[in-house]
Amino acid sequence: MALSVRTLPLRGFLVPRPPTRSQDAPSPRFPLSSAPAPCRHKNEEDNHSYYVSRLYGPSEPHSRELWVDVAEANRSQVKIHTILSNTHRQASRVVLSFDFPFYGHPLRQITIATGGFIFMGDVIHRMLTATQYVAPLMANFNPGYSDNSTVVYFDNGTVFVVQWDHVYLQGWEDKGSFTFQAALHHDGRIVFGYKEIPMSVPEISSSQHPVKTGLSDAFMILNPSPDVPESRRRSIFEYHRIELDPSKVTSMSAVEFTPLPTCLQHRSCDACMSSDLTFNCSWCHVLQRCSSGFDRYRQEWMDYGCAQEAEGRTCEDFQDEDHDSASPDTSFSPYDGDLTTTSSSLFIDSLTTEDDTKLNPYAGGDGLQNNLSPKTKGTPVHLGTIVGIVLAVLLVAAIILAGIYINGHPTSNAALFFIERRPHHWPAMKFRSHPDHSTYAEVEPSGHEKEGFMEAEQC
Repeated sequence: MALSVRTLPLRGFLVPRPPTRSQDAPSPRFPLSSAPAPCRHKNEEDNHSYYVSRLYGPSEPHSRELWVDVAEANRSQVKIHTILSNTHRQASRVVLSFDFPFYGHPLRQITIATGGFIFMGDVIHRMLTATQYVAPLMANFNPGYSDNSTVVYFDNGTVFVVQWDHVYLQGWEDKGSFTFQAALHHDGRIVFGYKEIPMSVPEISSSQHPVKTGLSDAFMILNPSPDVPESRRRSIFEYHRIELDPSKVTSMSAVEFTPLPTCLQHRSCDACMSSDLTFNCSWCHVLQRCSSGFDRYRQEWMDYGCAQEAEGRTCEDFQDEDHDSASPDTSFSPYDGDLTTTSSSLFIDSLTTEDDTKLNPYAGGDGLQNNLSPKTKGTPVHLGTIVGIVLAVLLVAAIILAGIYINGHPTSNAALFFIERRPHHWPAMKFRSHPDHSTYAEVEPSGHEKEGFMEAEQC
């Protein structure tokens, strides 16, 4: 199924324009950076196909009940992220103690960013703000500005909370500090809590960093690279986004997202085909999966031809096929060319799906048949390949012997040579600013800490 979308280059990633309204297909009508909010809050409760959002104002008691008081939590379950609390535009991965269902996908790892959001994707890249996020208030926050600013997270096995505590906007420090949090509950609920919002959110500038409040998810597919024919390039397609009205984000307000059923929850063909969901669920018998075709498993859905398989088929048809394939009258010969080629083609496709850098050179046709018949036609081994392997083995052996010698003779000239030139500081991955857009870098914990706070466990 071809996707007619316009895309935005992203250093090897492509992010298309978001849908103009909550739906399960991308829309090519608006650029990602200036798209109108597809899901506006007209009332206190809105249905966004994948979630139902409920807004609670400052005067409603439930907004205070949804706030998780991290200060009163078990101190062993609260972590102050010392790296994020001292840096700007950085992100760090954290492992959850439970599987969190996000758009129907169980996630165990998330990425916390200093800019007031959580990145929910599997692949880390520099444009984390584009899609696949949980953003209570995405903006250009700099926790490193003040010693009182911290990024704290809390996990008690049923809820995971990230709190941006007394953080300041870069270049807008005179406006005051912000304190807000995002809570991920084990049942899939997501809660945004706002304790201190010192200024109107629509007034926050997005010239240096996107300003967003809401949710987003995308799927990733592999496309042939136009520059290198034998390589494949990852492309990210945002299939759903929820944007909240930023004017409703005020001090002591809260937003609760309750997940709605998706096709992925159905585990059988009958349940999938009889589903009354609005996603047009289809059953893929090869993958044993129910899907609309628009989720994070889209690559497999396309590779195994699930969309074509489901056309005009019923669950009884699949059961009849299983019965025929299990019949004792059905014979299989390893020398049957058609069957062998079909099976091998499917196997190679699954391998190239996992390998995002190179395509299998024998992906079909004569090349595949030759690869499957080494007895009839072998691939010649070049002399240069053998020489290269021998040189590589000798180089590795020399390095190992040199290391053993230096370790046993610490006062030798070779040992002193390396000691004098060893680095005195091993930095974590540093952020590189880009004049055109905001970028993030993943960091690793180090021993740096803020005055007045104990160092937390490494993330």
